[in-house]
Amino acid sequence: MVNRLEIRYNRAQNEIRRDIMGFTIRQAQPEDCVTIGRFIRLIAEYEKMSDEVVWDDATLYDQLFVERRAEVLLGEEDGQVVGFALYFHNFSTFVGRKGLYLEDLYVLQEKRGRGYGKAFFKRLAEIAVERRCGRMEWVCLNWNAPSIAFYQSLGAEGLTEWTTWRLSEDKIRQLAGL
Repeated sequence: MVNRLEIRYNRAQNEIRRDIMGFTIRQAQPEDCVTIGRFIRLIAEYEKMSDEVVWDDATLYDQLFVERRAEVLLGEEDGQVVGFALYFHNFSTFVGRKGLYLEDLYVLQEKRGRGYGKAFFKRLAEIAVERRCGRMEWVCLNWNAPSIAFYQSLGAEGLTEWTTWRLSEDKIRQLAGL
């Protein structure tokens, strides 16, 4: 087992390469849509929310690669996708700048513990700096102790005084009177 992690960022190719273990992170392309969908289903299963995944492939493609509502990083080990991160920009009225919001980060269970999650966060932090974001934010299920410990190891702070609220599409339509 290698005890030293070497990560180099190649701006021209828009990827992080982890040479020792053959791990790369790259920006997803339209031809990756099926793979992205597979990873969304995997994280939904892990989070016990599979029944909430309702999109179809055409909708996902349109939202990611036509409307550009979010961006996706794919992590590959020796050419095989082993993880993904889906993110987009939000805005902080307090900071007065955009932020980077991480919607999903997932690494295949059998590939965890190799530093891939940290490599994803490093790349996301680089993107946030390049784009002059004031902060990075994400949510985590309260029962997900391994992820909470990982985020704390990065220096992230849990905002326990905040509660996330949601209106589903049918409630939005009801509220709008439609």
